[in-house]
Amino acid sequence: MTPVACGECAAVVLCEKFSPAHTQIQWTEEAAVLPGGCPRIAAEVAAGRPSARVRSCGALSAAIEAAVLAGRLEVPADV
Repeated sequence: MTPVACGECAAVVLCEKFSPAHTQIQWTEEAAVLPGGCPRIAAEVAAGRPSARVRSCGALSAAIEAAVLAGRLEVPADV
């Protein structure tokens, strides 16, 4: 999995692309706690929701797309 930093809060998540439409995101422990983590994930985790169940946000989606366009996150060619 490839580390990708959110362009808004700088939290780092691990990503893997399986197709242009399918992205797996694994929230790191550091991304789930403040300070320095994602405020959205931290709020969900504080409310008792597992970090793996937190949906993405627009800023993180944009950072993942930028990583794909820059070649830092690869989309398999055989899909």
